[in-house]
Amino acid sequence: MSFAPEPPFSHGAPPAASSTTAILLCNLGTPDEPTAPALRRYLAEFLSDPRVVEIPKPIWWLILHGIILRIRPKKSAAKYASIWTREGSPLKVWTQKQAVMLRGYLGVRGHAVEVRYAMRYGQPSIASQLDQLKADGATRILILPAYPQYSGTTTASVFDAVYSWAARIRRIPELRFVNHYHDAPGYIEALAEKVRTHWRHSGQAEQLLMSFHGVPERTLKLGDPYHCECQKTARLLAEKLGLQKDRYKVTFQSRFGKAKWLQPYTEPMLIQMAQAGVKSVDVVCPGFTGDCLETLQEIAMEARHAFLQAGGREFRYIECLNDSPQWLAALADFSAQQLAGWPTQAAVDPAALAASRTAALTLGAAQ
Repeated sequence: MSFAPEPPFSHGAPPAASSTTAILLCNLGTPDEPTAPALRRYLAEFLSDPRVVEIPKPIWWLILHGIILRIRPKKSAAKYASIWTREGSPLKVWTQKQAVMLRGYLGVRGHAVEVRYAMRYGQPSIASQLDQLKADGATRILILPAYPQYSGTTTASVFDAVYSWAARIRRIPELRFVNHYHDAPGYIEALAEKVRTHWRHSGQAEQLLMSFHGVPERTLKLGDPYHCECQKTARLLAEKLGLQKDRYKVTFQSRFGKAKWLQPYTEPMLIQMAQAGVKSVDVVCPGFTGDCLETLQEIAMEARHAFLQAGGREFRYIECLNDSPQWLAALADFSAQQLAGWPTQAAVDPAALAASRTAALTLGAAQ
């Protein structure tokens, strides 16, 4: 096995002044464009991950390449086209903005930390961003998944990608991993403020439905904590909003295949609610920190249509955390906690320090 070349260095030299601490904000991924060929590349990478599909590889390869990648890319491309923006995929746009703004929020708190973003599937890849951080002098890297709730299908897959990258690196930077923040006070408060803001502007619906990304039910039985963490997030959010149990529901969306997934399912629940006489519903997706295909198309379009067709009158989607100040402040506070013990304070500017000292002496003499 050969290792990747190391950046130039000299034995015995003092540590480089450019040695830095960095954060890599990792999200799921997105195709490069809303076309069938781009979706075929993206889905091939995504659905080939054994963390995502736990079916014996030879059998799954035949299903994936013989059926799914022949049919699904065109349908998925049409869905992506319906939510694509001039800046690109919403998920990529929001993840990039969050990374840029997180660096600024940390800077205001006195932390000189480089922040980049990466995608588990698609570009920029986790490996390419880690390569760049290392080339830029990063010697300490915090891996921060954009998933508040831990799941082997998402969080662990990000870690897999980091471990695979590290396996070909001779001098591995210090690495830290964030498993989850499903119950972090700042995250819960940011969610609550999103809902409150919506209620102030649009009024409060009869029911609040909290829809989380779905995973196969068998993962719960095999020890994955995702379901429990979603339930805890929902309970804490409801408590923060002062909602009784009969005023909100927790559901799971995005089923794939014929296996049984976590229930209740989002769209059938909305239909059931409408048929039972619920006329208005607010829908929020706490497990997504940035709007994406699953929120903007599956919920705000498809689920809305199902609810209204079943007899509902008002369906109001509450946007994700995106770039809300409360969320970014909470993310900065949480990141700073995770960075504890690492040198992150900005280097002192000698000229600014001298000027400050002179001003202080002048003020003291005047008094």
